[in-house]
Amino acid sequence: MTIRILIADDEALLRMAFGTVLEAQPDMAPVGEAEDGAEAIRLARELRPDVVLMDVRMPGTDGIEATREVIRSCPETRVLILTTFDLDDYAFAGLKAGASGFLLKNTRPEELLSAIRHVAAGDAVVSPRITRRLLEKFRPHIPGGRTERDERLSRLSAREHEVLVQVGAGLSNAEIAATLYLAEATVKSHLGRVLQKLELRDRILAVIFAYESRLIHPA
Repeated sequence: MTIRILIADDEALLRMAFGTVLEAQPDMAPVGEAEDGAEAIRLARELRPDVVLMDVRMPGTDGIEATREVIRSCPETRVLILTTFDLDDYAFAGLKAGASGFLLKNTRPEELLSAIRHVAAGDAVVSPRITRRLLEKFRPHIPGGRTERDERLSRLSAREHEVLVQVGAGLSNAEIAATLYLAEATVKSHLGRVLQKLELRDRILAVIFAYESRLIHPA
């Protein structure tokens, strides 16, 4: 299957550089370029790409609002946020808007390609450790807790609840397996059911859900 990719960035040289890397891959095809958020939304609706590489700092409609609208109107499309600095202030907002992860603009080509493939396959590309750092950095943006228990939690089995807590704490599947004395494949299966039952797109949103539901308390 060929992964169809839309590149959204206000810098023409960066769009060209990303496009050159993608065109060299037999399983990828850049299908369009957008220089601002409004154009990214329009092209996403028109082209229905598998993945959008989305810069956050663009004139007019920024990448955060564009991500939110792309996810709303094109639910099968995945978004990778592009940032200039690690833990960019916009990264958390991008993940909350529905992005499947973020990449640094100076990431190595092989890391970019791997991230695109993972996202296109339905996975997230922000490691649990990085996700935890994001949440710790941006905990002032996280609501102080719901007054009522989220009813979706009642859908989880006791083991799935345990896995969600460990995911929220920033553990990888291998670390969760060691902590709960499970096979790593079993942890992955449990996590898949957690995402399905909680109606979440990926691991990142599961971590955010755990914090917002007060299952995990930032230090």
